[in-house]
Amino acid sequence: MQIQNSEISKRVNEWLTPIFDKDTQIEIQNLQNNNPEELKESFYKDLEFGTGGMRGIMGTGTNRINQYTLGKSTQGLSNYLISQFPGEQPKAVIAYDCRHNSDTLAQIVANVFSANGIKVYLFSSLRPTPELSFAVKELGCHCGIVLTASHNPPEYNGYKVYWQDGGQLVPPQDGEIISEISSLKYSDIKFEPNSSLIQKIDKEIDTTFIDQSVKNGSFAASQEAKDDVTIVFTSLHGTSITAVPETLEKAGYKNVHIVKEQAEPDGNFPTVKSPNPEEPEALTMAMALAKDVDADIVIGTDPDCDRLGIAVRNSHGQLQLLNGNQTMVVMTWFLLEYYKNQKGLKGNEYIASTIVSTPMMRTLSQAYGVEYKEVLTGFKWIAKLIKDYPEKHFIGGGEESFGFMVGDFVRDKDAVTATLLACEIVAYTKSKGSSFYNTLLDLYTKHGFYKESLVSLVRKGIDGAAEIKQTMVDLRNNPPKYINEEKVVLIEDYQTSVAKNIQNHSENNIDVPKSNVLIFYTEDGSKIAARPSGTEPKIKFYISVQSSLDNISDFKNEEQHLNGKIEAIKKDLKL
Repeated sequence: MQIQNSEISKRVNEWLTPIFDKDTQIEIQNLQNNNPEELKESFYKDLEFGTGGMRGIMGTGTNRINQYTLGKSTQGLSNYLISQFPGEQPKAVIAYDCRHNSDTLAQIVANVFSANGIKVYLFSSLRPTPELSFAVKELGCHCGIVLTASHNPPEYNGYKVYWQDGGQLVPPQDGEIISEISSLKYSDIKFEPNSSLIQKIDKEIDTTFIDQSVKNGSFAASQEAKDDVTIVFTSLHGTSITAVPETLEKAGYKNVHIVKEQAEPDGNFPTVKSPNPEEPEALTMAMALAKDVDADIVIGTDPDCDRLGIAVRNSHGQLQLLNGNQTMVVMTWFLLEYYKNQKGLKGNEYIASTIVSTPMMRTLSQAYGVEYKEVLTGFKWIAKLIKDYPEKHFIGGGEESFGFMVGDFVRDKDAVTATLLACEIVAYTKSKGSSFYNTLLDLYTKHGFYKESLVSLVRKGIDGAAEIKQTMVDLRNNPPKYINEEKVVLIEDYQTSVAKNIQNHSENNIDVPKSNVLIFYTEDGSKIAARPSGTEPKIKFYISVQSSLDNISDFKNEEQHLNGKIEAIKKDLKL
């Protein structure tokens, strides 16, 4: 909720009362005297839950991550847990990543839970987000919290909430909890801990989680094949260093080279501009090491270890960075092949992806006669499928933003098991005289050549938020009739839940929860989606184009053709 200047003043004045500690009051006074614009940014709205929970810049104010905004959220969550589980003692498990203040904020969250009579399991040091998802179920908890801001810049932190199934909050719980939080005053927060209810946890969960990661991520690669694979891995100063190397070792991979300069957890992320494996620059040091050791695969994970970026040897023997869609397609193919040949497809299996990911996922599912389910952006929606369809079997699935989930033992994107899966594919395909990359090209020849691109426009602050909002309004009120001289034939508006077929003037309902997303389809099969980010000050445009590829030898020319089409779409939309 955004508020006017007079309301901002009321909020600031409230934070200058004795409810808030002296350091907070001094910080506000400094902002009043020296940086009034920053003061306005800090108080003009409340932090809200987006696709990845609550995430923001650390600092003082209602629009910042601090002990009071997290305390209020935890107090509301505590109230909700107590009301939802009468006669039980609710239990919560808390993890945190490498970011500044994550350990302190995690302790504050634990204190508030315990002050409300809730049993707390608190990891003794930083852990990957997928391990937190696993721990919720393993410990029989009612909820879980992880303090993380994923791949955001160092000044950010965040707060993700998980429910009993190990998945992130989804309707109706999210709305009910937000309503409870909104009804509270800061004076309602119980900060005084009941230390007897806080239990530190450590290796007992680590060992079980890693063992399950090995079990769920190991497939067709023989030990001989594994011995023939050289891996370079970087944790990008994040939490994956606590789990990935041990997982690979237990799975039988001996030739693993870790980028030592990036192995130490560090919230400043000193060796990269952004600790985001979606950005090619993040893997620069890993690529250099891979050249020295002649690696078959390079893998980098984001700070909380739920996303991975990879590079593999291409047809010319050079290391080639893949995007999230390409990695997801090969991983999904591998799982489908494994199930088809080793387990047998029984007819109740399905794969899943998101509305802004590559259409090739649907094509793959059709080729294998397996159901495809498509959900909104955010892995919480994929996890919800597992809860909603217990009679069906989830094989795997992912999203274009470099996240993948193998099976359902973790209910969020999981770079630990996905890293192992990527290595299994490299080992297996190499042992068969092929490669990860050549498999991708083979899939393009069999199922169509799909090429994707993402444009993220950063628009910070109050003015930026207004600009993003207006962009979506303009696209709805004046949708393009043509994009790159191709007629728009279908418009899906996920905010109104209506799909309009422009050719026959028909309308159909979209059977997913409402979301501020627009998708345009053109006559030649191109797909362009517009979506404001739920966790960053960005508006994102997802572009997908396609063609046929008759022979692998034609790949380079066809790729240039599709790249040209993508650039023309960007130019036409002024991106």
